[in-house]
Amino acid sequence: MSQKILFVCLGNICRSPLAEGIFRKVIADRNLVQFYAPDSCGTGNYHIGQQPDPRTIRNATKNGLTLDHRCRQISTDDLGNFDLIIAMDSSNLKNILWLEDASGYRNKIKLMRDFDEAQDDTDVPDPYHGTEKDFQEVFEIVERCVLNLIQQLENERLNPVSN
Repeated sequence: MSQKILFVCLGNICRSPLAEGIFRKVIADRNLVQFYAPDSCGTGNYHIGQQPDPRTIRNATKNGLTLDHRCRQISTDDLGNFDLIIAMDSSNLKNILWLEDASGYRNKIKLMRDFDEAQDDTDVPDPYHGTEKDFQEVFEIVERCVLNLIQQLENERLNPVSN
């Protein structure tokens, strides 16, 4: 059974679909697709059904990714359906924790920068009001975090701790 991972930002048009796309590419390149099932969503309902921001798509393409995603909003069902829920910033983390029954799932809700050894902030910056340079900076942060996340997940999968 694959481990289900959900990446969450505000509108599900910049950071979280990028994280999902990077995660998908890395697990495909490493022949790990059978072990992980990534998805993404937003805490807001601004872009439901839309594709990611065109600047995110351009940045992904420039970095060798194809994004095949339609935006959706997080639901209380996601709390139980996913093994790991990763918020892009502290504001979205708070929004997730405001969901009904979220307190019972706190142990599987994390911040993306928890997986960043070069962390100088707790948040992945939102590039929405920025430039192409900001989108590339976010790509580099998210890619670094995703690589560390997958390494951690693989260490746990290959070296399970027995109780």
